[in-house]
Amino acid sequence: MKKIAVIGSGGWGTAIASLLAGNGHDVTLWSYFKEESEALFKDKENKRFLPGVSLPDNICYTSSLEQAAQGAEVIFMVTPSQAIKKTAQALSAYVAEGTVIVNASKGLEQETQKRLSEVIDEAIPQAKLAVMSGPSHAEEVGRKLPTTNVIASEHAEILPMLQDILMCDTFRVYTGNDMVGVELGGALKNVIALCAGIADGIGLGDNAKAALMTRGMAEIARLGVAMGAKLATFSGLSGMGDLIVTCTSMHSRNRRAGILIGQGKSPEEAIEEVKMVVEGFYTTKAAYLLAKRLGVEMPIVEQAYGVLFEHQDPKTAVMKLMVRDKKNESEREVIGGVL
Repeated sequence: MKKIAVIGSGGWGTAIASLLAGNGHDVTLWSYFKEESEALFKDKENKRFLPGVSLPDNICYTSSLEQAAQGAEVIFMVTPSQAIKKTAQALSAYVAEGTVIVNASKGLEQETQKRLSEVIDEAIPQAKLAVMSGPSHAEEVGRKLPTTNVIASEHAEILPMLQDILMCDTFRVYTGNDMVGVELGGALKNVIALCAGIADGIGLGDNAKAALMTRGMAEIARLGVAMGAKLATFSGLSGMGDLIVTCTSMHSRNRRAGILIGQGKSPEEAIEEVKMVVEGFYTTKAAYLLAKRLGVEMPIVEQAYGVLFEHQDPKTAVMKLMVRDKKNESEREVIGGVL
């Protein structure tokens, strides 16, 4: 049995805490708001973010980072991406040397375009870092529907332990060492999911969405390789696996927001209606700036940025993508070898 802290009580954080507690571990779930922590303790259910899922009795709840981290051998970071830096900085004083921290949040820091594990590493250098991603809607993980994820770390010795604490008959975990690829795949698929939702909202059909997903993965992989990721990672769970589920499921808040934008609502109105953090909105800006800085061609991301931040009409964005200069999809650009 491990003592584990889960930092962030949204749907995904709650689902992870429930999974770990169900595997018999000593789990503390941290909430930013004291009232939310007290409600979780009282109701044994996250009525706002994971309604209908009963939480195990062996989860402790707190709004104190010190209490959450005290004695924790493993910490899962599951806060919204733009809160990672502030939360990690506040948490650092309570994290012991060699503590394992798993970033399970999906996004990029908007101001610096850094990967979230980089942000955590700067704030908590005494920890050993890993990242986790894959097709894992909280609504289904919380209800014990089967799925698989991948955990990557530069510290190979911690990976078997992380597999052991997470794996059960409904949650299978693979391991790897490509932290850059795993993290970028999980972050950037939210941008493409927003676009897929916009396509659905406009009514462009299945062909257009399939093409968007395929070329979207080409862009994700192109940026990833430029940042040092392994190409093969993007055909795996944190790449194509997560992209497929996020672009096609109504559990996806990014797709839902995109549908509303495609139907004529402003990005701000869509996010307000979804009533949850839409990570793809923030990641679009970060990815756009990152691509410009690295000289990486990302036409879908560029048009998404135009729609979300420059008031461009979504139908105009689609037309701009369709009339781009002719290209050659070479053998290097098939699945598993996207450049």
